[in-house]
Amino acid sequence: MSSHREAPGISQDPVADNADVYAFVSPDDPTTVTILSNFVPLQGPAGGPNFFEFGDDVLYSIFIDNDGDALPDITYQFRFNTTYQNEDTFLYNTGPIASLTDPNWNKRQLYDVSVIRDHGHNGGKKQHHEKDGKGRVIGSELACPPCNIGPRSTPNYDALAAAAVHHLPSGETVFAGQRNDGFFVDLGSIFDLAALRPFQSLHVIHPPDNAPGVDPLKDLNIHTIAIKVPISLLTRDGSTPSDPMAAKAVLGIWSGASRRKVQVRDDNGKPPKGSGPWVQVSRLGNPLFNEVIVHIGDKDRWNAVDPIDDAGEFESYVNQPELARLLPGLYPGVFPNLATYAKDRADLHAILLTGIPAGVVPGFQNFTGPRPADMLRLNVAIPPTPKASANPIGLVAGDAAGFPNGRRVFDDVVAIELKAVAGATIPLVDPSYTPDGAAALLRDGTAPGADRYQDTFPYLGTPHDGYHTPSS
Repeated sequence: MSSHREAPGISQDPVADNADVYAFVSPDDPTTVTILSNFVPLQGPAGGPNFFEFGDDVLYSIFIDNDGDALPDITYQFRFNTTYQNEDTFLYNTGPIASLTDPNWNKRQLYDVSVIRDHGHNGGKKQHHEKDGKGRVIGSELACPPCNIGPRSTPNYDALAAAAVHHLPSGETVFAGQRNDGFFVDLGSIFDLAALRPFQSLHVIHPPDNAPGVDPLKDLNIHTIAIKVPISLLTRDGSTPSDPMAAKAVLGIWSGASRRKVQVRDDNGKPPKGSGPWVQVSRLGNPLFNEVIVHIGDKDRWNAVDPIDDAGEFESYVNQPELARLLPGLYPGVFPNLATYAKDRADLHAILLTGIPAGVVPGFQNFTGPRPADMLRLNVAIPPTPKASANPIGLVAGDAAGFPNGRRVFDDVVAIELKAVAGATIPLVDPSYTPDGAAALLRDGTAPGADRYQDTFPYLGTPHDGYHTPSS
């Protein structure tokens, strides 16, 4: 999965588990960038009576680097507060919820949005978090929608979600609440010794027949923090770049979640009290980075540090990825060229850690400089591809508006990264290499189902309701 349960520690803390980050030029308003950061993964829709929500004790952050130094120049932070309208009931709601202030809705979440600029710059060598939680508030007491319960409790859910889209005086548009999980993957097969059902007859431990992929996320929900920002508020010079080859057109984007350093638990049944500075417990830039690239003994530490700290050990995991060494053994005879390729993976290093420099892909670059750091890199001068012609394989298939140029909600990042790890992108940097024929074909056999997305902000579709989509 992208990062739904990617590390031992954070898998036990779902409200702070940074599951997916998306960043793209908004298709319905190309003067803006939309960034989505997802949390609370693997939600069964029938999750009552205590339905899913954000953590009141978690600081959620979206970081933007606009000058290529792997340090945030702009940080948006979100804090949540849960309120009760009626504590004398066991129910989440005592009747239909018709509005975001309906007295039938007992347990509501409100949130504040703040912004920090020049966050963490101190000699250009380390991200400092002293300003965390101390930004300028640009939106306060903004309402989240309820979870989608069912036809009796949330009979017009889309209207509730639309009412929870807030347009801030500073120019940003925000949303925070439950959505349909946009990520798709054959989770059960891939983590069964990297089996891909469409090709499983070639696996060293193989069923006799190939089969279509199975997506266990298709009926699950997620909690999304979404922000749409005018491009001119994000670039280093306040412009809206039109030249894709200009350095100022590229943004580095990632997300994080932090908790207070000290947690004190009392015996009165109330939530723990936090004190001290904020400590990062989860982060995410490129999909699958911690999930598949970082080794298990370092996964929790990777979540705790910042992109500027990726050089060295974490960089080595990209240069010599374990999955690339495993594929020839798991699929005997299928990857002979990959099996003998011993060089560092300069292609993956560019895709994941520096961005792709000019001259590699004609007319394209999303290079942020030589400093290795895991960030989504988005070239905002490349316009959105019209929906009818957008390719979920993104840049690899010639659609420069897709991953690894940012990440759209429908991009098939599993197939893209499988192809890349298997060697399909090595010739971009090493023309002497011939990819194995299977590299271009690799996929897990899944695709997004109907109604997974919508054409307008926040772009992820209506969450499944618990009545029509029971957990079992």
